[in-house]
Amino acid sequence: MARPTDPGRIGPNAVIQLRDVLAERMGAEHGRSVFAAAGQGGWWEEPPSVMVPEALVREVHAALVRVFPPRDAAMLLQEAGHRTGIYILANRIPAPARWLLPRLPARLAARLLVGAIARHAWTFCGTGAFRYRMGRQLDLAVMANPLAVAPGDPWHRAVFETLFRHLVSPACRVIGAEPNRPDPAESTFSVLGPGFGL
Repeated sequence: MARPTDPGRIGPNAVIQLRDVLAERMGAEHGRSVFAAAGQGGWWEEPPSVMVPEALVREVHAALVRVFPPRDAAMLLQEAGHRTGIYILANRIPAPARWLLPRLPARLAARLLVGAIARHAWTFCGTGAFRYRMGRQLDLAVMANPLAVAPGDPWHRAVFETLFRHLVSPACRVIGAEPNRPDPAESTFSVLGPGFGL
């Protein structure tokens, strides 16, 4: 996937996977109403296949949070994030890396994985910025996060957790590193697992 000249764009799976989760979990009528409330009814009928403006993706995610109760919205965003992680594993991580990383010591695998995430952060941060710090645990942050529309940013958390569980260790967990507010300027997480505070 080529880097866009406009940094305010995000990969289409932030829309595609949420659409699929809504259709399966809540039904097409409810899902269509979310996309319509965001002014993106056309995406429901024909999901995007290229990088899309982060502001429009944010509107879809925010509409879901407005339409559904907080617990349901968090569950839907989390499942969409998990599916996005699975898509990345299948389509964006080279097969040799998928084979090698789980066979390395967990700390080394995590260091290599988070470096790759940082290099490709433009696909999920848009105009935001991805930062990480590796100490006793691995801390992640998405600063000026365009998709943080729910407490704890369940979409990004699930994407990260899916990648770390498959490529580092099934024991990895990604948790909110500090209390988050709806629409925070920064989403912060900690990766816990072998060699990271477990």
